[in-house]
Amino acid sequence: MSAPRIAVVVKGYPRLSETFIAQELLALEARGLPLAIWSLRRPTDRDRHPMHARIAAPVAYLPEYLRDAPLRVLAGLGRALRRPRFPALLALFLRDLARDPSASRLRRLGQALVLARELPESVTHIHVHFLHTPASVARYAARLTGRGWSFSAHAKDIWTTPDWELREKLGDAAWGVTCTRDGLRRLEELASSSRALPPLAAGEDEGRASRLALAYHGLDLGRFPGPPPARPPRDGSDPADPLRLLCVGRLVAKKGHDDLLDALAALPAGLHWHLTLIGGGEMRAATEARAAALGLGQRVAFRGARAQPAVIAAMREADLFVLPTKPAPGGDRDGLPNVLMEAASQDLPILATAFAGTPEFIASGTHGLLVPPGDPAALAEALARLARDPALRRRLAGAARTRLVADFALDPGIDLIAARLAASAGLGALPAAAPHPAGACACAS
Repeated sequence: MSAPRIAVVVKGYPRLSETFIAQELLALEARGLPLAIWSLRRPTDRDRHPMHARIAAPVAYLPEYLRDAPLRVLAGLGRALRRPRFPALLALFLRDLARDPSASRLRRLGQALVLARELPESVTHIHVHFLHTPASVARYAARLTGRGWSFSAHAKDIWTTPDWELREKLGDAAWGVTCTRDGLRRLEELASSSRALPPLAAGEDEGRASRLALAYHGLDLGRFPGPPPARPPRDGSDPADPLRLLCVGRLVAKKGHDDLLDALAALPAGLHWHLTLIGGGEMRAATEARAAALGLGQRVAFRGARAQPAVIAAMREADLFVLPTKPAPGGDRDGLPNVLMEAASQDLPILATAFAGTPEFIASGTHGLLVPPGDPAALAEALARLARDPALRRRLAGAARTRLVADFALDPGIDLIAARLAASAGLGALPAAAPHPAGACACAS
């Protein structure tokens, strides 16, 4: 493998909840991009996805807390003081600190000093996932070393980062992509409302807006088995064979598990169902307590975080996938959850909310059913309708898979990102990635 030319900065690696990042790294390597991963945090998940084992990029961990590695931080500071760009970095940091006088801001500077010192000379470009804290580290290190940097923005980072910070990061970055039209609109509005995007260089003929682009994560269908045979026509009428519901998502406020439990509690007593809930997170104890308080404890199975093969196996056994995302109290929200595309890959019908990027994939009544976010009554009504109509579920599931294959393949977004990264890093033209054999599944092990 050639020496890394592109440093990819992430908040934590590897993470079970960020299959889209692992999928992207693997696909970029398949196109010949020499990557190195720099993570702000060490992994906390016990399991890993099979994809992680296939990623060849070396992984380095920055000190999550500066007190954990004082010698690395001091060495970074000593090297920074000898760099000609240190005064410019210091001025930038002090402006940021005046608006965000937090320990986190100081920590990002320390991590950036370590990153700037330890990046190999072969690295010519920095790319970062998420525009909040990881982008602060990447931006400071780039400013200090004179490297260019770019970003992939996703969801929480777009909607919870202060406007002033987003505008300034948009102005500093060479280019950026985001994974939903919803997010792209917000970034374009911020860019157009200020002088965020840098002026075009001499001879550059592309429009300013082209520095921001939409790149759906898509799904690498080569990693998944084909859909299972036709599912049994369960309709919730048989207590011995209840309707099998599945929800996959971290147990955090924006996933809407509270609304799902309230909706399930409102279903008719004669409708028999069982919910499998896959995901770990800060709200697990509260969610389990809510299920017990609603009298649903015996009908809801909490499985915790699971690697992708276990998730796909659960999708193949389920009758209906439910994900009622909504805005969290602090403004956090989803983009276009990859699990929706994974469910569609298995011909699993989808019930979700008309929120964030979900309607960009699912047209309600055509590819699934969408209800308003934060509305348990509407969710209960849709659950009852889909439970009692296996034919409707089959029709919606088939249409969603057709849409997935036609419009949400992996390659278009990866090709865009790969071409921009290659140009920014000074690499030549990239060879096309070898396609997976049709129907091959690299997720089963």
